[in-house]
Amino acid sequence: MNAALLPDRGVVKVDGDDTRKFLNGLVTSDIAKVTPGAAAFGALLTPQGKIIADFILAEAPAADGGGFFLDCPRALASTLMQRLNFYKLRAKVLIEDLSETLGVLAVWDGEASTEYGLCYRDPRLAALGLRCMLPPHLAGDAAADLGAELVESSAYEAHRIALGVPRGGLDFIYGDAFPHESDMDQFGGVDFDKGCFVGQEVVSRIEHRGTARTRIVPVAFDGFAPEAGTPVSVGERTVGTLGSSAQGRALAMLRLDRAADALAAGAPFIAGGVEVRLVKPPWAQFAWPGEGKAAE
Repeated sequence: MNAALLPDRGVVKVDGDDTRKFLNGLVTSDIAKVTPGAAAFGALLTPQGKIIADFILAEAPAADGGGFFLDCPRALASTLMQRLNFYKLRAKVLIEDLSETLGVLAVWDGEASTEYGLCYRDPRLAALGLRCMLPPHLAGDAAADLGAELVESSAYEAHRIALGVPRGGLDFIYGDAFPHESDMDQFGGVDFDKGCFVGQEVVSRIEHRGTARTRIVPVAFDGFAPEAGTPVSVGERTVGTLGSSAQGRALAMLRLDRAADALAAGAPFIAGGVEVRLVKPPWAQFAWPGEGKAAE
């Protein structure tokens, strides 16, 4: 079992009498389903449906003080706090950026539990394991309590990339990507039945019309890893952009129709002079290039 402190993650706390109702009217996930035993993946969107910040939302037990904690990109914690405060109006909520005092520990490749920090299963994929919010200096103690080896965050990145799970800022640009483009719908990050949230109309239209033309997909390559941001081309035509990569695997934002045309023609995908091959992950329920309709 491995554990790694993730330096790119921050923590925003939302607490108060109106917290559940307040968050449920804003974010893409159904807060009614969040309990101390079940975290949720979600995001705050612009009114146009673009992702401002995505996060894992965990609830602390009442015995530990309660409140909702958003495991979010550290670089966006302040922005997220400001945006939530913008919507607060007269709601009885207190919003705090706790990123200076709390970090996020990821634990994978095994089963265990610990009393250190606020721990919750990663709601996106079971294989991503456990996450714990705790003061960073306690990471070693928590790992030891879990029976896990404390490793560098690069090991977790390789694990994430191998599973095909996107990371904002590397695989898509915040403020410029729809949830479907970043595969949030594949990881339970958008609840289409909960009712209104900011950007809901646009995102629901994409879902029901099946108009997501661009998505992040896993790819494999041999040898040298092209840099993130390198265009992916088929012949003279650009079909997408490469994102994060590690150990022969990467993620790429591709135009699905152009990818399907390339596969039908047997043409190679090239990024920075390196051939990349599409690898369909078990979680993909959308129409995979070359396979027709989505799985039900």
